[in-house]
Amino acid sequence: MRKVVPIIVTMKIPGFPFLLLLSLALPPLVQAAPGKPNVIIVYTDDQGSVDANCYGSTDLETPNIDRLAKTGIRFTQMLAPSAICSASRAGLLTGQIPARAGVPANVSSAKGNSGMPAEKMTLAELFKNAGYATGHIGKWHLGYTPETMPNAQGFDYSFGHMGGCIDNYSHFFYWNGPNRHDLWRNGEEIWQDGQYFGDAMVEELESFIDREKNGPFFVYWAINWPHYPLQGTAKWRERYQDLPHPRDKYAAFVSSTDELLGGLIDHLEKSGLRDNTILVFQSDHGHSVEERTFGGGGSAGPYRGHKGNLFEGGLRVPSVVSWPAELPQGKVREQLVTGMDWFPTLAELTGAEIPRGHVVDGKSMVPVLKNEKAESAHEEVYWRLGANPKNAKWVVREGSWKLLGNAAENVRPEGVAELTKEDKQLFLANLEKDPGETTNVKEQNPEVVARLLKIREKMEASLSGNP
Repeated sequence: MRKVVPIIVTMKIPGFPFLLLLSLALPPLVQAAPGKPNVIIVYTDDQGSVDANCYGSTDLETPNIDRLAKTGIRFTQMLAPSAICSASRAGLLTGQIPARAGVPANVSSAKGNSGMPAEKMTLAELFKNAGYATGHIGKWHLGYTPETMPNAQGFDYSFGHMGGCIDNYSHFFYWNGPNRHDLWRNGEEIWQDGQYFGDAMVEELESFIDREKNGPFFVYWAINWPHYPLQGTAKWRERYQDLPHPRDKYAAFVSSTDELLGGLIDHLEKSGLRDNTILVFQSDHGHSVEERTFGGGGSAGPYRGHKGNLFEGGLRVPSVVSWPAELPQGKVREQLVTGMDWFPTLAELTGAEIPRGHVVDGKSMVPVLKNEKAESAHEEVYWRLGANPKNAKWVVREGSWKLLGNAAENVRPEGVAELTKEDKQLFLANLEKDPGETTNVKEQNPEVVARLLKIREKMEASLSGNP
């Protein structure tokens, strides 16, 4: 519809000055389209498959994860790139199967140890090439040498720890001696003794956003929570004091994490940046059952598995994406997607160009994001956890079929039988019929096993450089 605008024109005719009023039909005023969207990935650590209210938890308070889901898209079948920290991060940042990215398992947390090869292209480098300012906040765990630390991997700014975890008050890594201090800003060691790391991360994050608010910017906020040590705030420890151990300590850390997320969302809204910021929230893999986290605390809900193994509880993670300006809001997607898919997805959404020589194993989720009826882009997916293909844990996924090799677990759901020697060698599940992977059906489906073994053979040839 065109808008009628009155235009006053003064015309002077000798001896007869007068005003002439004209009405002109002009097109409606159109605001300039916003520039490239900002991108923030919030990557939590060891958060269980169902540990948020919007994923069915009834004993946790996660209002900000839920708030994000209400303004975005929540995935029910998002599978992490790996079930261990470093490998998952490599898969996220490169879009590659972690073994292809050079990080098939965890990287050493000791200074002087390299990690992900420097020549690997990261999301930070992708966005930097597209004109973005790039920032890393929190955990790295992908190398502890100048060539493999964040500033050499595409990040203009970096604040956080290089190893797998730190004490949140002293910023020391305690789990291999001697005790090591691990807090860095742009490759230089800094000391903030006694400052709660959660508060420090938020300060750094908000400062980066304020500096780069004219955009576009990319932030990788790798929150090392609710990973051990379980050091939630006093507010949340009191709130969960009646929960059984160790769920009480884990729950306090999850809600403390959620509160940090809420602070980010609030800051974006107050800065006028929320609508044109793509905000991804996701866990790196399933919950820990390590001694360091008191043997558990997290939950995989109906799924078998946990951090460190490739059953669904190790791979299926909470995941939400929100971009109010462009993506649907309050929606759920059940299609199979993976953490490696963020690389091509974010490239497509922002117009960033992936160099021709960079192999991407992930698939763009854009069709799925925009249409709930779109098919998953994955006909088959492969995971390998471990450097040696012969004894590494591995999984082939084709539709609802899932074949595990060298399967293992530390704990299992009540009522589920212990893995036999034969189960550990090969375990076949149909996730449509048995989402909890309770029963090995390889004997009843030999043709499926043979087909999936062929897929594994093809993928391992690809990873070894023999397509």
